[in-house]
Amino acid sequence: MEKQAAFVDHMTRGYSFKGEALRLGGAMLEGEVQTGTFIQVPLKMLNRHGLIAGATGTGKTKTLQILAEQMSLQGIPTLLMDIKGDLSGIAVPSAGHPKIDARHKQIGFPFEAGGSPVEFLSLSDEPGARLRATVTEFGPVLFSKILGLNDVQSGIVAVLFKYCDDHNMPLIDLEDFKKTLQFMTNEGKEEVEAEYGRISTASTGAIIRKLIALEQQGAATFFGEPSFEVADLCRIDKQGRGVVSILRLTDLQDRPQLFSTFMMSLLAEIYSTFPEQGDADRPELVIFIDEAHLLFEEASDELLDMIETVIKLIRSKGVGIYFCTQNPDDVPEDVLGQLGLKIQHALRAFTAKDRKAIKMAVQNFPESDFYDVEELITQLGIGEAFVTALNEKGIPTPLAHTMLRAPQSRMDILTDQEIQNILSQSELVARYNQPVDRESAYEILTAKLEKAREAEIQAQREEERAAARQVSRRQAKADPGVLESLSKNTMVRQLGRTVARELTRGLLGVLGVKKTRKRSSRR
Repeated sequence: MEKQAAFVDHMTRGYSFKGEALRLGGAMLEGEVQTGTFIQVPLKMLNRHGLIAGATGTGKTKTLQILAEQMSLQGIPTLLMDIKGDLSGIAVPSAGHPKIDARHKQIGFPFEAGGSPVEFLSLSDEPGARLRATVTEFGPVLFSKILGLNDVQSGIVAVLFKYCDDHNMPLIDLEDFKKTLQFMTNEGKEEVEAEYGRISTASTGAIIRKLIALEQQGAATFFGEPSFEVADLCRIDKQGRGVVSILRLTDLQDRPQLFSTFMMSLLAEIYSTFPEQGDADRPELVIFIDEAHLLFEEASDELLDMIETVIKLIRSKGVGIYFCTQNPDDVPEDVLGQLGLKIQHALRAFTAKDRKAIKMAVQNFPESDFYDVEELITQLGIGEAFVTALNEKGIPTPLAHTMLRAPQSRMDILTDQEIQNILSQSELVARYNQPVDRESAYEILTAKLEKAREAEIQAQREEERAAARQVSRRQAKADPGVLESLSKNTMVRQLGRTVARELTRGLLGVLGVKKTRKRSSRR
């Protein structure tokens, strides 16, 4: 009894806060829930990021669902990365179940069913408001990091962006980028090199190959207009609930580079546009990244450095980022050290590597006088987890074996018809799903090259006409007419004179004869 009383007192003091908090569940000791001993997270610390980890089937996705719907009730908008397609049920209330009621009775508060306002988003052909970004919005540094370019190649990208800026050519999509790059190394090579320096053909070829690899993952559909405004992720409905934006990514599991491209674009845009908030009472936005290993496994060292920097700085913008993955090792150590809330579901020790991972995971938690964490972490039931957060002073709360509350919404996916009903009422679908194809670098350069070709063809025709006229004049001088040729021939001239003389004599002779005969008749 003394241990139990000490435990309850320890947890009560560790999880009591002056401000508002999210209630996650009830504390457990030796497998039993200590009814009324609630495990909570203060709202003002939700921008300190977090981790939800655990083996497959231990309840990570439902924990993510609990956090998102409880934040929505507190007026905090969220963005969920739905990799497996099983988060759409958050839009409708749970049907309830006796087991759910029994769980909540153990924890110490009644179960209440409820849905959350939902907006579906898409990067591909999944139903939802389309998310797009322009190449210009990425900028040369981030775009180079996404492609994994070296310093020389990154310098060429910087020149390309500068050239387009100087000549008022918008870089909207990948076709704009490719067309400009080809122009810089072919028709416009002399112009570009005269102003910006020499461009290596080998380096541009490498950039094109990496660009094609990105296109093969579907990036061509991501780059374009209208560009998505990140402020649309921070909406509140008429009832004061935060809108839950669900980005459907079920067809992107085999395209991690596109996923990481989108994430870095999103985080960079949020960081550059959101105002500084400092220590606010609640976050402006919380982002949940399910299957977080997809973000990191294809990332270059430069991209990982940028992610770490953004994670450190973005919390001052009132934005919290929560990673959901199977093992804490999936998240880089430097990023892991920035995460304030840790919810650890069961891990399995099937191999030596698994046992080593468990030892590493245990070291991420505060020490506990009440648990053998290394042993208990493999025995946690479904819907149970180790929880530690940050209190309002930024100090880690006691490690608590927690029975998590049940989601208030449906723990299953929506039907296609239910999804269509939500989409039919969406303002964002009407705003973003009609692509815009305005004049950009591709059209400007194509018109420029066409005009240059037409001028070249016209000049060539003029040259051909001038050459033809010159040839005609030369032929006129070099090839005289037939009469002129005959008149210059000595024999022909002599024969002509002879013929002319004889004709004259003959004609005069005839005339002379006629006159003589007239005189004779008169006599």
